[in-house]
Amino acid sequence: MLLPELKKRRDKIRVLMAEQNIDAALIACNVNLIYTYGSVISGYLYLPLHEPARIFIKRPNNITGEFVHSIRKPEQIPAILLEEKLSLPKKLMLEGDELPWSDFNRLAAVFPETEIVNGTSIIREARCTKTDFEIEMFRRAGIAHAKAYSQIPEVYKAGMTDYELSVEIERLMRLNGCLGIFRVFGQSMEIFMGSLLTGDNALEPSPYDFALGGKGMDGSLPVSVNGTPLNVGQTVMADYGGNFNGYMSDMSRVFSIGKTADEALKAHQVCLDVQNAVIEATKPGITGDELYNIGMAVVQNTPYANYFMGAGQKASFIGHGIGLQINEAPVLAPRQKQEFEPGMVFALEPKIVLPGIGPVGIENSWLVTSEGVEKLTNAPEEIVELN
Repeated sequence: MLLPELKKRRDKIRVLMAEQNIDAALIACNVNLIYTYGSVISGYLYLPLHEPARIFIKRPNNITGEFVHSIRKPEQIPAILLEEKLSLPKKLMLEGDELPWSDFNRLAAVFPETEIVNGTSIIREARCTKTDFEIEMFRRAGIAHAKAYSQIPEVYKAGMTDYELSVEIERLMRLNGCLGIFRVFGQSMEIFMGSLLTGDNALEPSPYDFALGGKGMDGSLPVSVNGTPLNVGQTVMADYGGNFNGYMSDMSRVFSIGKTADEALKAHQVCLDVQNAVIEATKPGITGDELYNIGMAVVQNTPYANYFMGAGQKASFIGHGIGLQINEAPVLAPRQKQEFEPGMVFALEPKIVLPGIGPVGIENSWLVTSEGVEKLTNAPEEIVELN
């Protein structure tokens, strides 16, 4: 990745650091290293407020260059900084919400005379609005994502289970360039590439904070497919994260096995109406809770209100920011007062689950612009029949 792009990102963090009188950051977590360095390494990026960033690297051992220092352990960092005639920071931020407790304490102990603060929220705020380069990555991801979904009818075969179809969709995603890894902020959510839900498995609650759950194949990963046969009259929702270049496009499309049930068509249209109402209202300055309320108002007077965003267990949002992780800011949910800004990217996912039929709805990725939004995942939105 070109240095000017990395400098933009680092400077966004520096601006927020300066507001809190933070002298430097020590970045160790993979996703933040991708953001500030362009690649995952075993090591650290040291980001001073007024000096060039420095890389302290343990592995791989073939990275060299100006401001790159090979180390075996983090305790070597202060001596190297002093050798380079840099002052040790009086106030240093670490990724307090992401580092394991033992790693946080070890890194804090490397700077015993320094005030240590949690910088996770600062880095996430900097990542919230995307650079032109990042926006281009989203556009490319959206194209690849849509292409993979367009090929789903070609791999369906009568008699499949949801598990068997999910394997074929995962293959399509990989063939179209998906890297496979599904990055999530925090330790409370896990999934493999994405979710495929059909029939009443879409009603199954999950411990993870996704719009719809699914029982899963095993208690060690209780989400998504559970081996349900794909029977005529059922709907199937493909909801996969499109990590084609590190950036997570998010997109859901619905299929039906044979002729689509009339009830599914009606409920699906309600979800499209929610999407249209929310997107029409999205502009800089609006807040996540305002958009949430607009979407919920569309559903409230329909027969599907009790099945919107789940049945027995409902999701408490209708959309979320995306980026290097699938759950970034902003969030379209109650009490979310963050204002939307140009450069934010979010997924909007109004969904309904119908007992005896399955899930319907839509999910697209959107870029906030100065005038409104740009759609990043362009593919037909009607239910596609699989025969």
